[in-house]
Amino acid sequence: MYQFISKANLPTAHGNFVIHAFENEHGQEHILLSHGLPCDDSNVIPLIRIHSECLTGDAFGSLKCDCGPQLNSAMKQIIAHGCGAILYLRQEGRGIGLVNKIRAYALQDEGCDTLEANLKLGLPADARTYEMCEVMLQSVGIKKAKLLTNNPNKVSGLQELGIDIVERVPLIVGVNPHNSEYLEVKGEKMGHFIAMSSDKV
Repeated sequence: MYQFISKANLPTAHGNFVIHAFENEHGQEHILLSHGLPCDDSNVIPLIRIHSECLTGDAFGSLKCDCGPQLNSAMKQIIAHGCGAILYLRQEGRGIGLVNKIRAYALQDEGCDTLEANLKLGLPADARTYEMCEVMLQSVGIKKAKLLTNNPNKVSGLQELGIDIVERVPLIVGVNPHNSEYLEVKGEKMGHFIAMSSDKV
């Protein structure tokens, strides 16, 4: 059971957001950043991003992934759009946790790709779930949205919760020589839309 705890204003380098805190019965915390909600124009559909926590990318600027650039780009795009939200889910390393992610990094240093490393550790390729998004989106009145993502599982995950995703908006940023293979694995082995334009869904 996820519940709303508190909210506060959060000025950022990209613009002003409201930060909302949520918690489940086990004390696990998730964050929603909102801007301009509810939308001033009822014809404007909110732009949202589900972003899984990535300490190495979001905070330390790791070039092994595209997470930090994706988060910053999503914040900028939501400010420019005028209304929307980022659901910052505490699911480090696609849900395997920070320490296991570092163990997977070590195997990648030895030649494994990101998927092979997880499987070699006996971990799932992607352990993330999205049920907490329902309560988070309900709290800010979002029933219909455009979703910033390259991951089809996020689209279907929200649709299964009854959220009307009218458009998938691609988020191809932060590509560099250190993560090109990582992005190829996302596209070829995990079904992400890495080189496609936005789709109506």
